[in-house]
Amino acid sequence: MRQSLVVGNWKMNGSIEANRSLIEGIKQNITSVKNSEMAVCPPFVYLHQIRELLKDTSISWGSQNVSQRDSGAFTGEIAISMLVDFGCKYVIVGHSERRSLYGESDELVAEKFAKVQSAGLIPILCVGELLEEREAGNTETVVKRQLDAVLNLQGIASLEKSVIAYEPVWAIGTGKTATPQQAQDVHAFIRGQISALDAEVANKVQILYGGSVNGSNAKELFTMSDIDGGLIGGASLKAEDFLAIGQAG
Repeated sequence: MRQSLVVGNWKMNGSIEANRSLIEGIKQNITSVKNSEMAVCPPFVYLHQIRELLKDTSISWGSQNVSQRDSGAFTGEIAISMLVDFGCKYVIVGHSERRSLYGESDELVAEKFAKVQSAGLIPILCVGELLEEREAGNTETVVKRQLDAVLNLQGIASLEKSVIAYEPVWAIGTGKTATPQQAQDVHAFIRGQISALDAEVANKVQILYGGSVNGSNAKELFTMSDIDGGLIGGASLKAEDFLAIGQAG
């Protein structure tokens, strides 16, 4: 039985005071979350603060991105060793905003995935299609291409120590959400692609849904057989909403 996982991606949001208030609000009622592991991914500059606030809790923390390089003259980049220093458990790689706004290719995302695993951390691999790709009937083609880039570099066994997040790009921050059945169909496709190579890995890997998940729609989404939790954007910035999503797991 796969455990539900709910990960908050704070994106470029937060402040020292706002972070403290948010984390304290989550901690006060975390016992209401019975079946989901909870994690947050703040901006890099707040990792130390979040580690200190969460170090004695069941809540994990991680990073929104990482460099594919170990060190050197790469101004503004963050090495995996730095994330290890801050006790990160998870690292998001290939988020649609990194792919679309910063031109990250499938191959680069695969390199970052490999770098995360080389340090013993867990990559959260994001895959998903644009609106025009869905309308053209190319959802499965796009998702398979993104997944294959990692499989070709790392092999099927690598997915056992990873998390996959399906995020239909047209449903991120737009208020639109794929119907539970639309989300389930793509999750089932992803698990089927993995199962064709290794059924045991397919049964173990957590596949999250990301795309305007909130407290009111999480339960219906998470009851789908192949949806194992969520990668949460805006709703993770409000303690009540984030906890409600966790309770739905």
